[in-house]
Amino acid sequence: MFSKLPQAAVWILTCMSGMLIALPACAAEQYPAKPIRIIVPSSPSSGPDIIARLTAGVLTEAWGQQVVADNRAGAAGNIGAEMAARAVPDGYTLLAASSQQVSGPLYNSKAGYHLLKDFAPICLTASTPYVLSVHPSVPVSSVRDLLALAKAKPGTLQFGSSGTGGGPHLAAELMRMMSGFDFQHVPYKAATFALIDVAGGQVQWTFTVLPAVLPMVKSGKVRALAVTSKNRTPLAPELEAIAESVPGYEAIGWYGLVAPAKTPANIIARLNAEVIKALKRPEVIEKIRVLGADPIGAQPREFTAFMTEQIETTRRIMDAAGLRANERQ
Repeated sequence: MFSKLPQAAVWILTCMSGMLIALPACAAEQYPAKPIRIIVPSSPSSGPDIIARLTAGVLTEAWGQQVVADNRAGAAGNIGAEMAARAVPDGYTLLAASSQQVSGPLYNSKAGYHLLKDFAPICLTASTPYVLSVHPSVPVSSVRDLLALAKAKPGTLQFGSSGTGGGPHLAAELMRMMSGFDFQHVPYKAATFALIDVAGGQVQWTFTVLPAVLPMVKSGKVRALAVTSKNRTPLAPELEAIAESVPGYEAIGWYGLVAPAKTPANIIARLNAEVIKALKRPEVIEKIRVLGADPIGAQPREFTAFMTEQIETTRRIMDAAGLRANERQ
């Protein structure tokens, strides 16, 4: 095609082609050149929101470019996640992902995203165990006691959750699947409401995060029995791990940062490096542990493997519990 053009025109076209090819790389090298938005698919003051705002703060400080958290709650996290999945993959729209983005598409057939196909992983930032707590009138002081009581009175213990298909509900269903623990599920609109009703004796037990339950434990309104992590947590070492009574049991909440699929790899790498650097700072570690979480930090490949495992585990729990799964997964 170029053979019939003057030599000067060929030279100009060649230069212009090279410039066009270099534009994406150049834009990525200058990143960030404008404010960055982290979409939070949950309400203000929730775990994902607090972690996202902490991340936004350290990135703003590091780069001198504003990074903001944008709450887009609704539909069990699906609204915000779908919005992020459809954003331009240029590194300026990110998603504060959590375990909610695993269970959401599996449970809701109308979820408009796939955690692995529609997002590029950046970093797994933190994980948190749930705490198994009961009303003081329940005559148990350990997980073994609770399992024995459930066996003696099958189907009578009422479990309050933050909602069907949510992390606490799935943690309870995993107990049922692994130990035969029988209970009645009572879903609430939020974990706080379930915990309040445990304290009031309307339901007998629940799973919730450590910071939420500790004040009620200290006031004697509920009794904490165990944590859902594989091992005891240094955040509450006096609490046994459920795995001590149900070998192999583990159910954790987690927080991470992802970007729309096809976001340039060097932008992903820069974000990952900055977040991991922040997770090593003592003041950041302390703020995360106040939430009842442990900082992690992971490379994108490790985060992908983790999410893949979480999806498969969640699918097995939902199948065993008879919960609807989305064929898209």
